[in-house]
Amino acid sequence: MDPRVCASASLRLRPRMTKGCDVAEYEEGRAAPQSELSRLLIASGRTSRHTAGVTKNDSHDAYIEAAPEKFREPLARLRAQLSRALPDANEVMKYDMPGFEIDGTIIAGYAAFSKQCGLYVDPGAIAAHADEIARLKLKATKTGVTFSASNPISGELVEKLAVSSRRQKGL
Repeated sequence: MDPRVCASASLRLRPRMTKGCDVAEYEEGRAAPQSELSRLLIASGRTSRHTAGVTKNDSHDAYIEAAPEKFREPLARLRAQLSRALPDANEVMKYDMPGFEIDGTIIAGYAAFSKQCGLYVDPGAIAAHADEIARLKLKATKTGVTFSASNPISGELVEKLAVSSRRQKGL
């Protein structure tokens, strides 16, 4: 019996698709096969686990427009704040998330989820501003700060985190 066949469910297990290729490459045999679920998600244009209900987009504008309605205004404001804090950064889409890049390095990124938004920066920036994040009653992870539409992140904190993230990355 083929070791890639699951005996209990009679399902053929397939390795993941090669990173960076698309469905056409897969179907033409130019990329490694992937799981059926992954293939269907890619074919439908859906992102992975990063965003709830947001389709894959190729620009910040499209990402914000596709986000849940309650987060569109906070995301647009966050984007503008990051643009001001990082004036020489390029807007990019990486890992299905909007980000700001300088010299090939992502300095900051943001995302919308079903119940919250997140700002993602260097872990050192989060650590340097942990007290202020806690004082504003925002939730911090190692690399990000999450916030709701009712308690958005302040522009002042966004600027501090972006500048600190840039400094931590040596740019």
